Amino acid sequence: MQQMMKIIGMSLIVLALSGCSYFKRAPLLPSAPFVKVDEGPGPEYRVGPLDRLDIYVWQQPELSKEIIVRPDGRFSMPLVPDIPAAGKTSTEIAVYIEEKLSEILQTPIVSVMVADFTGPFAQQVRVVGEASEPKAIAYRANMTLLDLMIEVGGLTEFAAGDRATLVRYENGEMKEYRIKISSLLKDGDVDANVVILPGDVLIIPESIF
Repeated sequence: MQQMMKIIGMSLIVLALSGCSYFKRAPLLPSAPFVKVDEGPGPEYRVGPLDRLDIYVWQQPELSKEIIVRPDGRFSMPLVPDIPAAGKTSTEIAVYIEEKLSEILQTPIVSVMVADFTGPFAQQVRVVGEASEPKAIAYRANMTLLDLMIEVGGLTEFAAGDRATLVRYENGEMKEYRIKISSLLKDGDVDANVVILPGDVLIIPESIF
């Protein structure tokens, strides 16, 4: 039993030391710049699988529907099957529907609004590990680490927030950065609030001790 306890103890020490050495190698991200509210939402939103769309066809109530984009990125409506939606803006989808309906109706007018957002896979930000609600989140313009943590409900009591890692693809290469979540949330360190980009993955480890 004593021998087993020694082995377990040594394993924990090795894990702790390896984690510390890795943590030192990964660089810190620079803090997020202040963004004024009137700078606008950024690029127009592109629809993704599982987004909910409100489709309105003028003077055609039987064609006006609320639909959910299928996992394959398409949806169907009366008279227009298999409409490609993923990666397109709501305006592009409306124009596509108008073109298809114009073969049947005279001068159709279509509007499409995104009622619930999920976003294309490449535009999502994923949080895994010791967040209160780990999940994938649709990226929003000017998103920061603080915005992300509000979305997932903060950290669990077992989280090692200042040992978190952000995985990001830059020019086709995967890079990893240190993130100080506890310093941001508990100590109010604004320098720890970093910019979040589409496709980022935030990994929050559990505290060993």
